[in-house]
Amino acid sequence: MKTEIGSSSDVITGRCACGAVTYSANGPFRPFVACHCDSCRRQSSHFVAATRVAGDCLTINGEENLKDWRATDDATRRFCGMCGSLMFWAPDSKPTVSIFAGSVDKPTGIPLGWHIMASEKGDYYEIDDGTPVYPNGSGIA
Repeated sequence: MKTEIGSSSDVITGRCACGAVTYSANGPFRPFVACHCDSCRRQSSHFVAATRVAGDCLTINGEENLKDWRATDDATRRFCGMCGSLMFWAPDSKPTVSIFAGSVDKPTGIPLGWHIMASEKGDYYEIDDGTPVYPNGSGIA
């Protein structure tokens, strides 16, 4: 399973729906990981997919428009305070930032790598896209 895509010279860009928050990030990038945990499902109304970069490789413009929310005691979720777009997830224990896939400009060049927290997925859909599925965390997410 490939856990890194690209190099430090690769760049992705993105924004929230209203454009109040924009960003650029240098790689390498983790493949998108789909999280089906109860918290991600409730905040996003489905599930969340996100890549990950080193925190110092992310540049945010309009950061004053971001709002923070802690769904758990070990990470901060960041969303646009103007339009509500989910943007980032930052764990307290690592110097990394996960970037929500829906905010990344196309083409992303980043594939879906695997699914985590599948034991908490909604009962109205199946995970059958051929990527690895983990009932809880995968240990590398």
